[in-house]
Amino acid sequence: MRDQKEVGGNLQSVRRALRALELISEHGELGVTELGRKLEVHKATASRLIATLAERNFVERDPISEKYRLGFGLISLAGAAVGGNDLVRAARPILDDLAERTRETVNLGVLSGESVVYVDQVTGTRSIVSVSWVGQRTPLHCTSNGKVLLAYATDAERDRLLRVPLPRLTPRTITDVKKLRTQLSEIRVRGFSQTMEELEEGLNAVAAPVKGMGGDLVAALSVSGPAFRMRAVDLPRLGKLTADAALAVSRRLGYVDRGARAV
Repeated sequence: MRDQKEVGGNLQSVRRALRALELISEHGELGVTELGRKLEVHKATASRLIATLAERNFVERDPISEKYRLGFGLISLAGAAVGGNDLVRAARPILDDLAERTRETVNLGVLSGESVVYVDQVTGTRSIVSVSWVGQRTPLHCTSNGKVLLAYATDAERDRLLRVPLPRLTPRTITDVKKLRTQLSEIRVRGFSQTMEELEEGLNAVAAPVKGMGGDLVAALSVSGPAFRMRAVDLPRLGKLTADAALAVSRRLGYVDRGARAV
């Protein structure tokens, strides 16, 4: 029987390694000293940890800044996970079609902890986006995907997620919980959310809910683009297109709209 102390030490190392990858993902890149401080471990421990991750190509060192960023070793793991994901597989043809129709960036996001995590993206022909959002996290309260995930969450889950302070990222970010709750109620009635320069200045977006076989929320589907193209007057039309696409994904997942009339 393996020594209990050894097992506990191994588990702690695994937790630190996973947390290190999360921190590097959140910050883009980190130096060994910064990483040690955030992990609350000695610099030597952080150095050994990062060296092990680098050996497996999970992180790579920038020769100029000498900081570490996520490496290509994670791509094969992410590809295997995404490739085997029923949600992504079912949604991809519809994401492709929506991106072609709107000519903007289309994203599929899911709730993870207290954030939106993007699991797939298709770039439209007019998109100026050069960096993939897949795997990235964004706040719930100031993104179109996040507002959908909040609006269609259970009451208990919504209450839990709205207990934390809401940071202001732009002058348009809604940080008043009461005002946000009113907006979430409107989203449930309208069927889609819309944000105007709440996450980033100059960026607008719309999103709609994707539901599973039992009618539970499983994801949010969004279209985003620059404010000069996705103007306020355009958002209702784009929101309807996005809602129709999200419903199509939901049906591919086995969802049946009980409110729809039989033909």
